[in-house]
Amino acid sequence: MEVTLRIFRYNPENGKKPHYEEYKVTAEPTDRVLDLLEYIKGNFDGTLSFRRSCAHGICGSDAMRINGHNRLACKLLVKDLHGGKITIEPILGLRVIKDLIVDMEPFFENYRSVLPYLINDEPAPKKERLQSSEERERFDDTTKCILCACCTTSCPSFWVNEQYVGPAAIVTAHRFIFDSRDRGAAERLKILSGQFGVYRCHTIFNCTEACPREIEVTQAIGEVKKAIATGDLG
Repeated sequence: MEVTLRIFRYNPENGKKPHYEEYKVTAEPTDRVLDLLEYIKGNFDGTLSFRRSCAHGICGSDAMRINGHNRLACKLLVKDLHGGKITIEPILGLRVIKDLIVDMEPFFENYRSVLPYLINDEPAPKKERLQSSEERERFDDTTKCILCACCTTSCPSFWVNEQYVGPAAIVTAHRFIFDSRDRGAAERLKILSGQFGVYRCHTIFNCTEACPREIEVTQAIGEVKKAIATGDLG
């Protein structure tokens, strides 16, 4: 099938304003959007810039806006786009460096602000710190985050103010707040109760819809809000 890709282009070094360029390619229904981008870069325009790494939906580096929705280019198939025209743009809310590449530093700054690591100053046991299957299940869903930024950059609150920590940072905080081995929950909850914390979330569900790992992002944010209000980590 013939597919037309309408791709956002911007190179700050050539003086041109941001614009869209179209490329026509022949594709199989089972081709991924990433395959088409690689083909265009290799055969039509070597200056086309985008991030990619593992190409298997694990690294999260090829997040982009495809037909108006945040997706991983390596997971989205041509047949799932229901038409022969594909519009590809950089994810929103972050400064565009070139073409589909954005500056991820504000995203990772927010991620670091929630203390994304296990905190436990108790004497280490002789073996590992044990927990039951039920204790592990309490936060299992939020361990799946790959930091692709699909959720955060689909959030209107983040578009308005990048100081909002965003869904991905809250999901990461959730993963540790509800971990029975961790002792930093109170500190994280204090951070997330601040001006740019969880209460900037207006429960729009864009984040849940955008997550390529199918994490219940909005539910996790709600659980953190409840923990702040009640102190209950059950």
